[in-house]
Amino acid sequence: MFNVLLATGSIVEAAQQYDTIEVINKLIAYAILVAGVLCVAFIFFGGISFILSGGDEGKIKQAVGTIRYAIIGLVITVLAVFIVSVVGKALGLNVIKYINFSDIVETVKSISGSAEENTSLD
Repeated sequence: MFNVLLATGSIVEAAQQYDTIEVINKLIAYAILVAGVLCVAFIFFGGISFILSGGDEGKIKQAVGTIRYAIIGLVITVLAVFIVSVVGKALGLNVIKYINFSDIVETVKSISGSAEENTSLD
């Protein structure tokens, strides 16, 4: 498992080089990305729960609550991106450069590629 993390670079690589600013930037960026993905996942989960509620009033309330709180979480996550950007620029950190789609895709590909290589070697 640790080999997979080492192969992906990113946070582990920056930590090995003891670049504190780089580690902080990447941790904040990944935390914001994870929060956004979880919010979207809970919106889908709430929607599926709503569809499968079968007209039961309690299940409908629970599904609507899940969707409502997921949307609130998504709004807070988007606001966090702006707040972190403003505070980061004031402190000399550039976090937003790590939150782009191509970097996310490359990270996922490197993790899945490393996992496939490790499972094929076993």
